Amino acid sequence: MDTENPSAPARAQSRIRGKNHPDGQPVAGVVHDHVRHTENFTVIGNDLAQHPELSLLAIGLACYIQSVRRGTAVDIKTLATRFPEGPTRIAAALRELEAHGYLRRTRERTPTGRIVTRTVSCNRPGHRGAREQAARRPARRTAPDEPAPRKRLPAVPQPSRPWPALLRTALEVLSSLRRHDPRLLLSATDAEHLAPGVAAWLERDLTPTAVRHALTANLPDEPLIRPAALLAHRLTAQLPPPPPRPPAAPAPDPRHPLQTCDGCDRAFRAPAPGRCRDCRAEYSVAG
Repeated sequence: MDTENPSAPARAQSRIRGKNHPDGQPVAGVVHDHVRHTENFTVIGNDLAQHPELSLLAIGLACYIQSVRRGTAVDIKTLATRFPEGPTRIAAALRELEAHGYLRRTRERTPTGRIVTRTVSCNRPGHRGAREQAARRPARRTAPDEPAPRKRLPAVPQPSRPWPALLRTALEVLSSLRRHDPRLLLSATDAEHLAPGVAAWLERDLTPTAVRHALTANLPDEPLIRPAALLAHRLTAQLPPPPPRPPAAPAPDPRHPLQTCDGCDRAFRAPAPGRCRDCRAEYSVAG
């Protein structure tokens, strides 16, 4: 009977998979030391984690957004407070995710009139929900180098007449808005479109300062994608009523036709033929 060797291992040691090549040489690159999660974890697809076109910041933001609970604020201001990259880089990363289908952002108006951004996170772009949404949008063939068509601005109120002085003042009001909020920098085309709306306000006895305050008060915190569209909406939705009209002047006394007096042949005004005032007085005394 063989003698037991106490120094021999109880079983052959298994090689850690991926640590060495079959010839025993170490493997270059990462070696995973994984522990299976059973709670507090999020499943992230490799199509996102290893996306060949997204930046590292965009991938990280997508992973963070997919990990938070429903209803968590993921606007630029909140994310810039949470992470050190700053609003400019975070905004660019969110646009990357939007372009590749990992985010859908729509602007909606609350019952109080405030504009908010609704964000939908997609962990698999192109799945059924995304395809159905895309199918509802009208198809349009666009050449690769053709710029996207610019969406028309909403209509604005019009003044009763194209008063040149009011339109000049309106353009001055619009050009001054950027001094109150840099996001309200308007192009010349947008300013010309909005100027009649501002003129309609000025025509209703509002001062330029009052119009400027109405257009810049309570703006949303997030970046303004189309500031001219927001201003056009405010000019229409918040248009004040016309000023009260002054009371009408009393109607003048009726002007009677000329009559010839039956007593003295003198002309006088009266609604019907007869005697003038003097003849009526003499007639009454004589009678």
